[in-house]
Amino acid sequence: MLQVDALDCARGARTILQGISFQLAAGEVLAVLGTNGAGKSTLLASLSGELTPLGGSIMLSGRPLAGWSAQERARRMAVLPQSSTLAFAFSVAEVVALGRLPHATGRQQDELIVEQAMAATDVTQLRERSYLTLSGGERQRVHLARVLTQIWDAGEQGCLLLDEPTASLDLAHQQLILQQARDMAERGLAVVVVLHDLNLAARYADRLLLLHQGRVSALGTPWQVLSTERVAEVFGVAVRVEKHPLQDSPLIIV
Repeated sequence: MLQVDALDCARGARTILQGISFQLAAGEVLAVLGTNGAGKSTLLASLSGELTPLGGSIMLSGRPLAGWSAQERARRMAVLPQSSTLAFAFSVAEVVALGRLPHATGRQQDELIVEQAMAATDVTQLRERSYLTLSGGERQRVHLARVLTQIWDAGEQGCLLLDEPTASLDLAHQQLILQQARDMAERGLAVVVVLHDLNLAARYADRLLLLHQGRVSALGTPWQVLSTERVAEVFGVAVRVEKHPLQDSPLIIV
């Protein structure tokens, strides 16, 4: 689905990422981890086409990312940035429906998808509210519903990019959002999610990509990546790594 080879990226005159390579299969959730400034958001900006790489290649379904038209790419790839703004008093349902603009599936199908996406992100009860009256966490969930509607029916041809989607959310909604990422993967989508919380990443991701000083420090399953030594090296924090009592994933204890 998504193949990245020897990717170099810069912001202005500063090189942020060097030699990044990985593959992401349909149906897989990849969590991107690292300290502030490690290049996580820069990587997502490159994967989405927002930022042109200095070197290397990004392939989407076997074609160079730059070879897709904007509309073609919008039907296959949806991006939730760290923050989204909207200055108009649209209702929640209207904001979510914006995700269907790249498609021509008809009003009845679009309305069905909008309702399903709102239910999945727990914003159905807000559907008639003005977006401008919502809290930060409610707005984040509305924007997630919007990007989900964009690729709701993409299946194995779809890719979902989430940049810190749990920011400003309470614990219950953090778990709800990441479970939706898992559910979308189970429907065939490839999902990349940037996270700061190591335990959430270990719980919901199939593989972890750990960035350190602009390079790949580790890539593998949560058990392979989140060792005591590697966490201490990258994050500068002494931790214990134990088995989660309720599931087969590592539990990081600070």
